Order: sequence, then structure tokens, then C-alpha cells
Amino acid sequence: MPGGEGTRCRSTAFSIRQRGFALIPGTRIFLLSQFVDRTGSGVWLTSCILYFALVDHLRLQQIGLMLAVAGLAAVLGSPLAGFLADIRFLPLRSLLVCCHLLRLVALSLVLAGQDLVVLIPAVAVTYLGDGAAKTLEMLIIANATDERASIYQAWSRSAVNAGYALGAGISAIGSAVGTGHAYRTLIGVNALSFLIAAGLVLHTPDRFGDGRVDSPSAPAASSAASAAPSPWRDRDYLLFTLMDIAMNMDDSVLKVGLPLWLLGHTAAPHALVPAFLMINTVLIVISQVGISAKMAGAHRSARAVPIYGATMFLCCAIIAACDRTLAWMASAGLLIAATLVTVAELIRSASSWNLAVALAPPEARASYIGVASMAPSIQKSIGPSFMTGVVLAFGAAGWVALGLALACLSVAQRQICLHRLNRRSF
Repeated sequence: MPGGEGTRCRSTAFSIRQRGFALIPGTRIFLLSQFVDRTGSGVWLTSCILYFALVDHLRLQQIGLMLAVAGLAAVLGSPLAGFLADIRFLPLRSLLVCCHLLRLVALSLVLAGQDLVVLIPAVAVTYLGDGAAKTLEMLIIANATDERASIYQAWSRSAVNAGYALGAGISAIGSAVGTGHAYRTLIGVNALSFLIAAGLVLHTPDRFGDGRVDSPSAPAASSAASAAPSPWRDRDYLLFTLMDIAMNMDDSVLKVGLPLWLLGHTAAPHALVPAFLMINTVLIVISQVGISAKMAGAHRSARAVPIYGATMFLCCAIIAACDRTLAWMASAGLLIAATLVTVAELIRSASSWNLAVALAPPEARASYIGVASMAPSIQKSIGPSFMTGVVLAFGAAGWVALGLALACLSVAQRQICLHRLNRRSF
């Protein structure tokens, strides 16, 4: 690329980043609310199992049952939030505040009781509110930032990952203390994060959710609500969402596949496992905005999907090649694989968000995004079992097959998305 053109591209990307963040009043407050929320979530994710086992004295089977029910509730939270947004049950910002407060109450019940009859519904409600809150955040971003939504979403992911990292650090301190009081304090920190996040959301400007996405005038809205298409009867959109479940497999590759493959099939040191998440967090924080700027626009996002597939195939092939190799070769290969799966995640997160919004009809965008938001939650529920029961069970061949499947699926999803975008029949 000629120097002048490259300079213009970098300048344009920087300009987009500035317009998408610095010049929208209230974005910093909303980003801070997400950062605080995910800090609490990071504490929860890294301490809840220890809390249930050591403080509530639950058996592993009981903990597994409780988290399985909670995972299902998280899946249901996304379409529920989209439905409530589309029928204008409350303004988007008010719905998000309600989700934070609902989680605060539910987590207070977790702290107050040790009976499984109380804990299962309380944890399920917490996860239901979490799934709904994430969908509402997507809708608020689309509502408040218009054509700059993809850039703002990138800033959002950077803030979210920084929050998760801080939360994990706080949890590590509490876990080092290791007392019952320390674990209760960690759960209390998570509950407090919901209260602070709700307060921050209330202080955002009106454009952050006092309405719905692309909301028409009142009479038109009433007419549109009755005639709005349903995502559950839209076969193309459901197919896109179904494919997106599989396209979220990078999450299970990073968090389940890589660590277990290192432990069972390589001579790489176990101390390398934390480096996988460290690489992931650092790259997302520093790279998400730049990659999202380069993929702004629905057509560009659709054309980027096969790049995700190719990156995942290369990642899986390298993981397979690390089987029974020398320790230093396995270590280097797995670190490269962790980098590649993170690059794939960066591409997928930006393209998936852009396409979920662009493929939805404006008059029912909230409901459609609610359905699309189910994909990550469903993958988190079934992905780890698929990884351990299928991919790892077949060894190196399982990894190659997974890479090939994702590569082929990415090409198919590109074609479906471009066909719908070009048709524009909604």
C-alpha cells in the first residue's frame, strides 16, 4: 500500500475512533458503568464456585446443577429484554437499571441463604438479569450512537475486558486470604458493583436509552408494534443466529480447549495456562477499537467473516501440531494459538455485532437483537461439553475437523448475510 494511502487509512481510523467516543456526551459515564459491572462479574466468575463449596458447603453436583439452571436463565434473558424493549415496557435506560437492581436483590439472597431451594432461583435470577442487561446495553449503544455504534461497541468491549481483569485480580486477593468472611466480601463486592452501575446509568444523558432503537413517532410506533415482524418466524435471521452459536466457539477453544490440551497432550509447563487469558485480555483492550474501525459497515463485516474462519482453522491446526512435541515447541505453538484465537474473537465480535443490527428490520430491532444475543450464552452452555466430549476426544483430528468446520461455516454465513443485505426486503 502506498505510504499516503496507508497514512490516510490510519488517520481515518483514528478520526472514527474519536467521533465514536470522545464527541458523544455521556459515553464515558456509560462505559464506566459497564466497567464497574464487569469488575463485579469478574469477581463473581472467579470466586463463586469457591464460595458455594467452602462457605455454603455445597457438593460439586449441586453446584453444577445450580450453574446449569443459571446458564439456561441467562439464555432466556436476552430475548426477554428484546421483547420488553420492543413493546416499550419501560425506556431502555430504566430497563437496564431494573436489571442491575434485580441482580442486587438476587445476590443479596445468595449471601443470606445456604439452602439450595433458595440458592438455585436466586442465582438463576442473577444470570437472567445478566443476560438481559447485556442485550439492553447493545440496544442502548445502537440507540445512542447511530452509525458509530460499531466503534462504540469496540470501546465497550475494551472497558468490559478491563473490568473482568480487575475483578479477577480482586478475587485473587480474597482467595489468597481464604476465609469465609473473605469470600462473603467478594460476593458483596459484586453486589455493590450492581448498585454503582445502576447509579451511573441513571446519570447518562437522555439519548442513552430513553426510547427504543430507531423509534418512530408515537402513532407510527403503535402501528409498527402491531405489524412488526417476529425474529422467531424469520428463517434467515434464525439461521444467522444458529451459525453465530458455532462461530462463538473461539470462547470454548480459549477457556477450555487450550488449557486441557496443554495438560493432557503436551509437555508444556502448566504455568503457561494463565498466559492464555492474559494474551486475550491485553490484545482485546488494545486492539478492539482499531479492528472495529476497519470493519465498520455491514457489507465489510460480512466480507470479514471468512477471515475469522481462516484464522480459527490456522489456530486449530497449530494446536493439533503441538500434540506430543517437545516442551518448548508446544509452548510456542500454544502461545501462537492463543494469539490467533484472540484475533479471531476480535474479528467475530465486531462483525457479529454489526450484522446482528444490520440484518434486523428497524421496526423490530430490539426483538431481533435479543434473539441474536442468545448465541454467546448458548455457546457457553454447550461449547465446553462439545469441546471435551467431541473435539478433545478425537485428539489432533478433532482439532483439524473443528477448524475446517468453522472455516466452511464462515463462508456460508458470509453468503447468507450478503444475500440478505443486498436483498433488503425488510
